[in-house]
Amino acid sequence: MRFVIAAGGTGGHLFPGLAVGEVLKDRGHEVMVLISEKEIDSLATQGRTEFRIERLPGIGLPRLFSPAVFGFLRRFRSGLKQCRALYENFRPDAVLGMGGFTSTAPILAGRLFKIPTFVHESNAIPGKANRLNARLVDAVLLGFEECARRLPGRSCIVTGTPIRASLMHRQDKAEALAAFGLEPGRRTLLVMGGSQGAQGINRALLGALEWLKGAPIQIIHLSGRQDEETLRAAYAAAGIPAFVAAFWHQMEVAYSAADFCIARSGAASLTELSHFALPSLLVPYPFAAEDHQTFNAKIFERAEAAALLKESEITGELLARKLLWFVEDPTRLQTMSARSAAQAPREAAQRVAETILGRCQSPG
Repeated sequence: MRFVIAAGGTGGHLFPGLAVGEVLKDRGHEVMVLISEKEIDSLATQGRTEFRIERLPGIGLPRLFSPAVFGFLRRFRSGLKQCRALYENFRPDAVLGMGGFTSTAPILAGRLFKIPTFVHESNAIPGKANRLNARLVDAVLLGFEECARRLPGRSCIVTGTPIRASLMHRQDKAEALAAFGLEPGRRTLLVMGGSQGAQGINRALLGALEWLKGAPIQIIHLSGRQDEETLRAAYAAAGIPAFVAAFWHQMEVAYSAADFCIARSGAASLTELSHFALPSLLVPYPFAAEDHQTFNAKIFERAEAAALLKESEITGELLARKLLWFVEDPTRLQTMSARSAAQAPREAAQRVAETILGRCQSPG
């Protein structure tokens, strides 16, 4: 069969979508992946020749009475027209949207072609786009069970959030550390702000270095482009072993090297952290729709798999204390690691694929 997966706009949409595509491809099906025009989508799909990759106009819903609404409608109409033309040629058997308004036109086109449509919501709280998308699809697939009560009257199936095949296996720790020029003997902190870095987290780390000098710690920092050189120089000046890069494709190596992590709390990141049993200090993105990252983080905080820190509350000294709290108690780190692992969904990509295949094979 043939399937369309609309998964562009953010790493949190794209990477889980690619994971589902991998499962469908492995089972002998053809997959077209629809991405946005953003650079992150181009970087993440570079070399993915197993899929047919197509780009759609990027759209985000502006405020209702903003003049930008007209541009939104124009681009949405263009995207819908492009989807219909692609479907005429590709003839998909079903459409899966991974969230955001990048999914809306592909889902609507799927309805016009009278084929099964699905949307996956990774977060504990659905955003505006997925509240709309949920009204258009045959079933809503969920990363967190807590989300179902916010979509009353919808057909919801809890699958977990998929992760890519490359992330399914832990690497040898010493070899992983060597890939970053780091060595065993120090606790290794992974810092990541999502698919494009996070300036708030970067600034907080710069402020914490004064209190981290001499600590038995080394850092892998995925910074985004804007702060890369500044952070590299600051770590060198503080005498802290560190690897700094704007972006890193082989996240399985980074996760395998790390003992704990500072991260945003997007659902895809949390799923990957739990799969690698990494305790974390979670700093939710403060402008996330519906503050969904805070709700995601609280699920892990309640499970004692992570600590939660609001970006507005961060000072350099406080962040340093939080990090040393992880480093100085090996038992705490071990306990949190086990609790993080307990949050990992099992075979989520397979569950999503099987749900779609089952609906295609037994319509209704």
